[in-house]
Order: sequence, then C-alpha cells, then structure tokens
Amino acid sequence: MEAVAKLKNCPLPPRKMRLVIDQIRGQKVDKALNLLQFNQRRYYAVYVEKLLKSAIANWEQKNDGARAEDSDLFVKTAMVDGAYALKRLRTAPQGRANRMKKRFNHITLIVDSSIQNETVNEVVENQEEEAKK
Repeated sequence: MEAVAKLKNCPLPPRKMRLVIDQIRGQKVDKALNLLQFNQRRYYAVYVEKLLKSAIANWEQKNDGARAEDSDLFVKTAMVDGAYALKRLRTAPQGRANRMKKRFNHITLIVDSSIQNETVNEVVENQEEEAKK
C-alpha cells in the first residue's frame, strides 16, 4: 500500500528543486534520507527531507502495526510542479526597473513497500501459471 505526501507553495524555484528530487527518485527510504542529509543543496534538501519523513509517517498510519524499517520502503514517485510566481520590480540603471519573478513549487512524494509489490507480482505470476494449465 502506498502513501502520499504533498508540499504546496514551497518558496523555492522548481528547476533547482528538481535537481534534489532527481537524486532520491527510486531509492530506498534509508538511502534517500542519507542523500538528503548530506546534500550540497542543504537549503533545498531540508524541505524534501521533512516531506519524506511525513510520507513515511503516512505509510505507517495506513498500515497498522507495520514498521517502516521492516517493510523495505522506497520512493516510488517524486514530482516537482511549478506553482505561482510573485512578480516584483528590481531597480536597474538610469532610473529604470526590471521585472523579477520569485517562483514557487509543489512537491509530491509517493512511498511504497517493495515487499508488498513482490508478493503482488508473485500472485499474478501464479495466476498466469494456473491459467496456462
């Protein structure tokens, strides 16, 4: 069973946030947390690390009695979408003004257990074998 965590209106540009998200996509949760903890883009990784911990807690809440350490969780899907942009003016030479956009983003993380996926795949394979007989 998968669990979803979303962060809306994160005050960082989506293009730079995708660089952090791309590193953890498809990784085991333990490895992903380590990558985020020691990431060079620490300011960006803090938001993603907090969101990943929230996704793990959501998964534990959905699966009563199951622990994240025992169930071999991994980051199934990680997406960064653009949100709105604040338009501001910045001073320029000779009394002019330039427009500046402060971009925001939305982050979506989906965490799933690989043990459950393996058992589902085994069941499907067994059904296919029985159908062949």
